[in-house]
Amino acid sequence: MRELTADDARYAVLGGGVFAAGGGGWLHHGELMGGAATTMGRPVLASVAELPADSWVATVTAIGAPAAKDWEIRPVDYVDALKALMAAADHPIAAVMTAQNGYSTTLNGWIQSAVLGVKVLDAAGDIRAHPTGKLGALGLTTRPGYMSVQSVSGGNRALHGHFQAVTRGSSVTCDDVLRDISVRTGGFIASARNPVELDWVRRNAALGAITAAIDLGRTMADAAPGGGAAVIEAVTAAIGGAELARGPLAHAAPTITKGGWDHGVFRVADHTVPYLNEFMAVDAGGARLASYPDMIALLAVDTGLPLAVKDAVEGMEVAVVAAPAAALPTSASACDVGALREVEEIMGIDLVAYLPDGLHAPAGGGGAR
Repeated sequence: MRELTADDARYAVLGGGVFAAGGGGWLHHGELMGGAATTMGRPVLASVAELPADSWVATVTAIGAPAAKDWEIRPVDYVDALKALMAAADHPIAAVMTAQNGYSTTLNGWIQSAVLGVKVLDAAGDIRAHPTGKLGALGLTTRPGYMSVQSVSGGNRALHGHFQAVTRGSSVTCDDVLRDISVRTGGFIASARNPVELDWVRRNAALGAITAAIDLGRTMADAAPGGGAAVIEAVTAAIGGAELARGPLAHAAPTITKGGWDHGVFRVADHTVPYLNEFMAVDAGGARLASYPDMIALLAVDTGLPLAVKDAVEGMEVAVVAAPAAALPTSASACDVGALREVEEIMGIDLVAYLPDGLHAPAGGGGAR
């Protein structure tokens, strides 16, 4: 175990921004959360091997569409959501983990660790960001008999007031309900959910995901003096990827924020990148070149920094970089067929057909492969 520092927070935001795959929260929010956590307390990072075998772990995250205009989450909302879950859960929660990496989501759990003393687990529901809670649910959507407990806290105070709720039910139903709440409270809300045994996490999570983001961020910072080209080269090598295209960014379909998601399609040269909060595929010449859960990032040519969907501006020079999912730690839920069918229906593209063989299979069986 080790204490997480302000430098760790800075690197986590940088590297998390790449793993955000166009979503994963916001740069300024990640900087706020990392600064608050490492200033007001001492968040502690632990691996699954460093926790007692009988530990229980909860997932902490935020739910909504990053491009929503009226969202509001305060640092205390993350703490309050976990407090509510701890009060409702059947077992003491020893550690928390993020549902995914991202500009701010890599920092999920740090302030809860600083304030409440739980450990930050070096794991994630997905090493890269994803559009639905089901894709970060560690295969619990198909675990027989699993009863999900999920809590939320936050909301735009001026427009909607502060909102808190605790839900119990299937993880699929709870996820749908809480996404609807995020829309009704301004676009985003803090969440704590799905208490589960450490052994389930060990068998189903993307282990080492937080260290991977911190290490990538450090690599990017080291490469930055060399300019954008050096950073792009460093990122591509670090994630085991390749540059697929480069050129000015265009909107093949405009960004529409609806139902708690940002929908649209980018075009770079003759490549298209459809997204639902996050970049979900890269197509060119009638062929699928990358497909979730592959890692997909758009990097600004001038700085090498990752581009979020909400910050995209027509004409920006970007590089499309992708790495096969097998090159990075994957989780069981990244291959959840039922969850991907929902995304396919929303986006109108095929994803399940492109799932690679041999990825992390869920421990509990069911609808994931």
